[in-house]
Amino acid sequence: MFGATLMAATGLFAQTPPPDLAVNPAPERGEINPELPTLFIAGDSTAAKNSGDPIQGWAEPFKDFFDPAAVNVVNRARGGRSSRTFITEGLWDGLLADLKAGDVVLIQFGHNDGGAINEEPPGSTRPLRARGSLPGLGEETAEIDNVVTKRHEVVRTFGSYVRQMIADVREKGATPIVMSPTARNLWKDGVVERGTGSYRAWNRDIARAADVPFVDVTRITADLYQQLGPEAVAGLFGPDYVHTNAEGAHFTAIQVVSGLKGLRSKAFDVKPWLSDLGRAVRQDQIGWLALPEPADPALPSLFLIGDSTVRNGGGVGDGGQWGWGEPLAREELDPATINVVNRAIGGLSSRTFFTQGHWERALTLMKPGDWLVMQFGHNDPAPYNDISRARGTIKGTGDEAIPVDNLLTGEVEVVRSYGWYLRRYIRDARERGVHPVVCTFIPRKRWQDGKVVRDTSSYAQWARTVAEEENVPLIDLNTLIADRYEAMGEAAVEPMFADAHTHTSWVGAELNAEIVARALTALPDFPGELAEQASP
Repeated sequence: MFGATLMAATGLFAQTPPPDLAVNPAPERGEINPELPTLFIAGDSTAAKNSGDPIQGWAEPFKDFFDPAAVNVVNRARGGRSSRTFITEGLWDGLLADLKAGDVVLIQFGHNDGGAINEEPPGSTRPLRARGSLPGLGEETAEIDNVVTKRHEVVRTFGSYVRQMIADVREKGATPIVMSPTARNLWKDGVVERGTGSYRAWNRDIARAADVPFVDVTRITADLYQQLGPEAVAGLFGPDYVHTNAEGAHFTAIQVVSGLKGLRSKAFDVKPWLSDLGRAVRQDQIGWLALPEPADPALPSLFLIGDSTVRNGGGVGDGGQWGWGEPLAREELDPATINVVNRAIGGLSSRTFFTQGHWERALTLMKPGDWLVMQFGHNDPAPYNDISRARGTIKGTGDEAIPVDNLLTGEVEVVRSYGWYLRRYIRDARERGVHPVVCTFIPRKRWQDGKVVRDTSSYAQWARTVAEEENVPLIDLNTLIADRYEAMGEAAVEPMFADAHTHTSWVGAELNAEIVARALTALPDFPGELAEQASP
């Protein structure tokens, strides 16, 4: 019963588990050139060398993306293993025996950790494995007499096993890289699944706490699966929804390389090791942003889109700069009533948020009954076309269109007005059953004769116009925040900013978030509630 309750808690068996098709060959121990660094893979059947027909793990074709004269690539993944059994069966010790300073280990577990700790649930027809780890990231343990090994065993949490791997790799002078599990071919209402239980989030949290690189393979592959659609994705899988075929393994290997190339890590740079094939892979551009997704799918979600004044960088306060979306999520709205999903990206305009695919990815995560708040304007006055950002929009709210040969993308693009892009977001959201809200952009810290300089005739006014014409709620942040600043006075407003006049500090972001939260919760039918600790 303990095993059944544990599996239910992890949420892994909402679907019937697939049959175990991995052939479980012995892990590769081939020749390792001691003069070269080695890139090891530790994982389960989704990475392991399998038959190739009908299933293959991604770490086999992965080798083709590396120059064998620059690095050894050694696949030690083993089918059917969890983070726990990879250690307890000695597979991890075997890897460590070959590990040396300067090597790298990719660590990817989660698919099998939700299994039974010691016994399968009543009625199960699966082979007895006793491979589950305790859920979570804590230090809890459970003592068992293992029904498979016939030995006494102290079972630990998933987090504990992965942290042990990280520590062991570091002790050898090598670099650990944590990865989320591969995405599964499971769809609901045209949307692909984005995680196996909580293991994706746990891997990310483990990596963040240990300050090691993290590659979100789940997100990278799921984004592309969504673009391809269910029929095309089915052709990448074997006879179940977990294991890829040879074509799918190659596809996944490309995405792992893309994620590795996109890492912003001082500890590791994969590029010198790549073959011509690897160099041709486009690097993941958004992994470093760590963009959130709905934490509780059962709750309605509030999505935020905008620029750095809503979410700066990776949302961790680089340079002391914070967007108001972070304290809105952390302090102002009760997470028991609504998910706050801050998808804003610094440096983007209403145009480039759309053209770079960020809107499409955000829209995929939305469901009927969700809410959308948009705030753009700070970056829209930029040039239409340049070699820096090419992010400007046509002034106004009309239907004008200007074709440009985009100097950044090398493609012809039709540039639209600021208002056109806002209307596109509003209409796309409504078509999905989502409630849109328009915000005017926050004022800069600019004073004239004791008053904050406000926007009365350009982007804030155009946002007001679009909201009125589309009959959607407007939160006039430009006015509301300026009113608050003037009531406080210039000296009190000074610490609200982390730069000369645009980006707020945490305390400034808190003030703005409070204003947004109170405006939202005053709207009819808004599903979220203020958190108890929200400032009065």
